[in-house]
Amino acid sequence: MSRYEQELKWLAFALGLGSTIALVQEWHPWPMVLSLPFCLFWIYFAWLRTEPQLKYINILFAGLYVYGLGRYFLVG
Repeated sequence: MSRYEQELKWLAFALGLGSTIALVQEWHPWPMVLSLPFCLFWIYFAWLRTEPQLKYINILFAGLYVYGLGRYFLVG
């Protein structure tokens, strides 16, 4: 496991919190910008090894965030 795993968990927490605040404040596209690295951390580190379905859920969400950001910057 990574030498900096605990620090990365705190960073993921901050990203999740920031994306939630950005969503509530309607600061688009910041919810997607902050959520994408959050999902990538969870996918890479598989922090809940006892619940592997969460890895696949995060892969799905990461794909949706990439799609949403691409759409935002190409269409908007």
